[in-house]
Amino acid sequence: MAKGSTGTRVFMSMIGLMLALAGGIFSWLMWASFSRAKEVDQWALVPCAILESEVESRRDDPDWPEEMPQEYRFRVRYSYEWEGREYENERFRLRGAPWYAQPGRAEKLVEDYPVGTVADCRVNPADPTQAVLRPESKAPGYSLWFPLIFVVGGLGVVVGAWRRK
Repeated sequence: MAKGSTGTRVFMSMIGLMLALAGGIFSWLMWASFSRAKEVDQWALVPCAILESEVESRRDDPDWPEEMPQEYRFRVRYSYEWEGREYENERFRLRGAPWYAQPGRAEKLVEDYPVGTVADCRVNPADPTQAVLRPESKAPGYSLWFPLIFVVGGLGVVVGAWRRK
């Protein structure tokens, strides 16, 4: 293909559009995650009684030695009151508790939320069956600039492909 031919321009446009589309998809996903985290911050803060707090383990590989779990996570159950009604929940974060390769991080959460203590949890006023002990991170919103670079760069490739020399 000759430099500046229509085929080259179309090819470069396709590359640019794919970059822009990938950046746009990741930007949208990160914005949705940030928006959810901001929404949870608006939920009512109420006291919760910790009923259960433990480390849960699992093995995904059947060939892995049984005495050695592969992953660990914090499992919790708590109760709270909303508008005169008692509720129970097991959700640590909106997305649940993460799995860790080492038990230490889950054990630290058991120490932070021991059975019999009272902690603050966030309750969704529109649906009080939804509650979390810890809100989500808003880091995706602060990192949104990164996938937007791919959107701008991809569109720049398209414009550059069709610009006359």
